Amino acid sequence: MTVRVFVDGGAGTTGIEIVERLTGRDDVTLHLLADEHRKDASARAEALAASDIAILCLPDDAAREAVALAGDLAIRFIDASTAHRTDPAWTYGFAELEPGRRDAITGARFVTNPGCYPTGFLALVRPLVRAGLLPAATPLATNATSGYSGGGKAMVAEFERGPAPTAFRSYGLSLEHKHVPEMQRHAGLSIPPIFAPAVANSYRGMLVEVPLHMSQLTASTSVDQVHAVLADAYAGSALVTVASLADSAARTALTIEDVAGTDRLNLYVFANARTGHLRLAATLDNLGKGASGAAVQNLNLMAGLDETRGLQL
Repeated sequence: MTVRVFVDGGAGTTGIEIVERLTGRDDVTLHLLADEHRKDASARAEALAASDIAILCLPDDAAREAVALAGDLAIRFIDASTAHRTDPAWTYGFAELEPGRRDAITGARFVTNPGCYPTGFLALVRPLVRAGLLPAATPLATNATSGYSGGGKAMVAEFERGPAPTAFRSYGLSLEHKHVPEMQRHAGLSIPPIFAPAVANSYRGMLVEVPLHMSQLTASTSVDQVHAVLADAYAGSALVTVASLADSAARTALTIEDVAGTDRLNLYVFANARTGHLRLAATLDNLGKGASGAAVQNLNLMAGLDETRGLQL
């Protein structure tokens, strides 16, 4: 079986890497528009009509426009923008996040890719909330650092043309970041988390941390239980790995490049029994499991193909 795929917005950082993962596959026929037609509504409509699945690598408004252009066509969508991530009419495309989510993605017409930062945050928090170890009303904060490719072409140009503007830059200081509603909704939290994002002078990679005190967890919860819930949630996953407590304890550092260049997601539980402090950490590639790799994984599921086909393991 060959699935016809239109990558709308294939000239951006996410689109480029999706195309790279799909190029040369004998089970995919790629539809791309020449630069002069990328914003031509009629050309886009024709490409949609000739495709089975469209992957939208567009600004939010353009993504909504693409869905409207499809009209009554039977085409299915994977949206890599933030436009539909909290829309209940769209299936949240994080296959490992919930039991039964793979089946939901497989049968969905509309799938929204998770954000890169939310992928790390949700992977750590959602299983604990679902298991009842972390109350939904717990005030949480998450610190996260991404490679500069996460900012798209403009930020790539900023960091790569001339002297680097900075080694590390914190942003989102208004505490109104667009990822927060997505984090709250899909974690099952009753209050929004504090989100402290940053960008580092490294092209790709991501490190997301959720610091906790044991007193924030349900009474009598142990570090072993926290680790066991995470390990059970992702047992058997080809892409998500939970490091053992011993392996985490043996580490003296964790970098944003931990799994850069792959479509993997690694999770860690760092604990201090004396202080009762925990640092839950996730490493991923902001362009891999955080964007392009996730889109290809969702495409594979929707097309009934091997879930990891074309991914960088």
